[in-house]
Amino acid sequence: MELKKDKLVRFYSDGKRHKETPWGKNDPSFLEKSSSGYKISFSSVLKPEIGMDVGRNRLPEMGKIGRSKVLPQDNALWYKRILDPGSEIVLQWNWVFIISCLVALFIDPLYFYLPAVGGDAKTSCVKTDTNLRIVVTCFRTVADIFYLLHIIIKFRTGYVAPNSSTRVFGRGELVMDPKKIARRYLRSDFFIDFIATLPLPQIVIWFIIPATRSPRTDHKNNALALIVLIQYIPRLYLIFPLSSQIIKATGVVTKTAWAGAAYNLLLYMLASHVVGAAWYVLSVDRYTSCWKKICKKEFPPHRCNLSYLDCDTFGRSDRNMWAKVTDVFKQCDPNNDIDFQYGIFESAVKKNVVKKGFLEKYFYCLWWGLQQL
Repeated sequence: MELKKDKLVRFYSDGKRHKETPWGKNDPSFLEKSSSGYKISFSSVLKPEIGMDVGRNRLPEMGKIGRSKVLPQDNALWYKRILDPGSEIVLQWNWVFIISCLVALFIDPLYFYLPAVGGDAKTSCVKTDTNLRIVVTCFRTVADIFYLLHIIIKFRTGYVAPNSSTRVFGRGELVMDPKKIARRYLRSDFFIDFIATLPLPQIVIWFIIPATRSPRTDHKNNALALIVLIQYIPRLYLIFPLSSQIIKATGVVTKTAWAGAAYNLLLYMLASHVVGAAWYVLSVDRYTSCWKKICKKEFPPHRCNLSYLDCDTFGRSDRNMWAKVTDVFKQCDPNNDIDFQYGIFESAVKKNVVKKGFLEKYFYCLWWGLQQL
């Protein structure tokens, strides 16, 4: 019985093919013996270098299907790399930044607790809590750094082209050009992020108010409250797009039900914190408004000077002489029968919340805010 001689064809990387018989002496490893005869060993026909070339040539083509086209940046410096908006590092930063936003939202209303009422049992005056001002400014500055880092990261984060022609399954071409990214960011969210980053309360507390103070300073805190609340709006707004990005990437804001309940409870406590802080600063303003109203009605020789209502003048001889004869504080005492109406601020004045330490007045105002909600 004579075995049938088949022809063997080899393909090389140069594009040529060479015919050999299975009985050739050059490459005897091409044949594997079996019960049915001889067959070609494809693992030996495909050389490693050919397989590597084929794999390298097909990878770019496969990457275009169902994914964003990402340009290689392995050789770029870390501060010059463009981040993929769907990458793990961007998702982690969104988590860090949303936590820092919540902390910053708790810090800002603390500026409302800076005005306080001081003095003694007979006379009172309005002052600023210096220790609280230093502590809040330090925490607020650290929170501002996170907002600044967020702006820098958004300048280095790519985006999916909205008119991409290669979009498949909701994905498209990822724009990695820094100029296009900056142009798009400046036209969209940069203004809101920039307003949220400005250290406006620090500037007002440490520079504007001391520079504009005079012996007849009007003790109103509406300007400070207005500035803090104006910047509070964009800072609160930033939480919602961040939550949307996290939901789009992971499906949920929090991974567990307990974490979701804690997140919603935190937002509820934040609302009561803001309401209570605003109620406190308006209570101080209402209390001093009564002082100024009665003070302006006094006639010589015991004319009231508005500077006497400031604790900086407390202890001066002329102020002490005025304090002995004035009826300003008696006529503004809510425990007496007075004509001045405090309204919703009566409990803060009657219970001396405006004269308490920081922790006492903070928790009382937080409890009042929870009651209103």
